Amino acid sequence: MSIFIHKDSRVVVQGVTGKEGAFWTKHMKDMGTQVVFGVTPGKEGQDVDGIPVYHSVRRGMKDHPADVAMLFVPPKFTKDAVFEALDAGIKKICTIADGIPLHEAVQIRRAALSCGAMVVGGNTSGIISVGEAMLGTIPYWIDRVYKKGHVGVMTRSGSLTNEVTAEIVKGGFGVTTLIGVGGDPVPGTRFAELLPLYETDPDTHAVVIIGELGGTMEEEVAEAMQAKAFTKPLVAFMGGRTAPEGKRMGHAGAIVTGGRGTVKGKTEAIVKAGGKVAKRPSEVGALLKEFLG
Repeated sequence: MSIFIHKDSRVVVQGVTGKEGAFWTKHMKDMGTQVVFGVTPGKEGQDVDGIPVYHSVRRGMKDHPADVAMLFVPPKFTKDAVFEALDAGIKKICTIADGIPLHEAVQIRRAALSCGAMVVGGNTSGIISVGEAMLGTIPYWIDRVYKKGHVGVMTRSGSLTNEVTAEIVKGGFGVTTLIGVGGDPVPGTRFAELLPLYETDPDTHAVVIIGELGGTMEEEVAEAMQAKAFTKPLVAFMGGRTAPEGKRMGHAGAIVTGGRGTVKGKTEAIVKAGGKVAKRPSEVGALLKEFLG
């Protein structure tokens, strides 16, 4: 099994006729993703790689019911595109947009929560259930990185994801579903909100989180572990370990506030909760072996 997206998911791509949308939609199809229709206002009647294009999500849903939306739209249009998908009844949405205005990111998250939906992103490379389906811009064809197995992966980082996942495979393991939650200060979905999905997935035997300096998502994972809301083995790697104290590093999500958000604090919280923390990516596979044998 897998979480969020699987081989039977039916996907609508919003922004399908754009350069990025058309390019990555083809790769999503090649991975096995069922893309049932696309949306670009004003271009109904066209098709992209055999995928029919509609003026709106609601119009497309009449002919091709979908349960997942993938957005390739600019940041300034992301809120409207998310609201359109939610209004059509879609409960799983992924957006790669980098630079969604902060107040609109808050509105997106609130709207999704009020509908019982999940929005992954923005500023994410996407989601992959290896061997089944992919959303976004993930290079699924790199078999030394994306091999099917029993380890779930959640990541805030773009650059570290392939490196850490390659170490999982090198350690003799593979991946069920990898979800990039994005690096913005207000992500649509947080690590701890995804844990229940991995907890109930029988094919996920352990989870690896790729965290970063700043924010409190990793501490929230530790709190869920302490509360026994998540009981499977967990290994973490945190980027930003060598960042100078008191410095703001990288993207907008890397902000340390109120004494929380430091790599040291995150590490201590996860270890106290029963998890293991790698000091470098090359240790991830060995730490998984300590849990899984």
